[in-house]
Amino acid sequence: MAHHKVVVAWDLDIADFSSGRYTRGHKWSFDGGAVVEGSSSPHVVPVPLSVESAVDPEEAFIASLSSCHMLSFLYEAWKAKFVVKSYRDEAIGVLERIAQGRMAMTRVTLRPVIEFGDRTPTAEELDHLHHLAHETCFIANSVKTEIIIEY
Repeated sequence: MAHHKVVVAWDLDIADFSSGRYTRGHKWSFDGGAVVEGSSSPHVVPVPLSVESAVDPEEAFIASLSSCHMLSFLYEAWKAKFVVKSYRDEAIGVLERIAQGRMAMTRVTLRPVIEFGDRTPTAEELDHLHHLAHETCFIANSVKTEIIIEY
C-alpha cells in the first residue's frame, strides 16, 4: 500500500465571501515540491472568479488518466521489448449532466500518437499493449468514467 499526499490551499481574497464573488484560485502542493495553480473551470465559474491560466479539476482528471495510461503503456512496451521514442496524447474529456443537479466527467478519450524505434508493433500487438496498459492503469481502475483509446 502506498499513501500519496497533496495539499490544496485557498485563502479569501478581498471579495465578500457571502456574496459568492470570491476567487476560486488556489494552489496544489505536491510531496515532491511542485506547486500548481488551481482554479475552477472558466466554463463553470466565469472569469475573473476563475483563473483561466490555472489547472481546473476537470483538466487534472483528464491529465491523470492520460498520464497513467502512458506510464502503463511505456512499461508494457518495455516488457514486450519495443523501444518507444515519443508518446503524445491530446486527450479530451466530456463533462455532462448525469442527473438533476449532478455533473460528471462521463467520458475521456485518449488519442496517443506513439513513435517507436527500429521495431514497430503490428496492429494486433499495439491493441494488446493498449489493452494491458488500460488494465494496469491505477487511475482507470479507480473511476467509472468511460475511457476510450483512439490510435
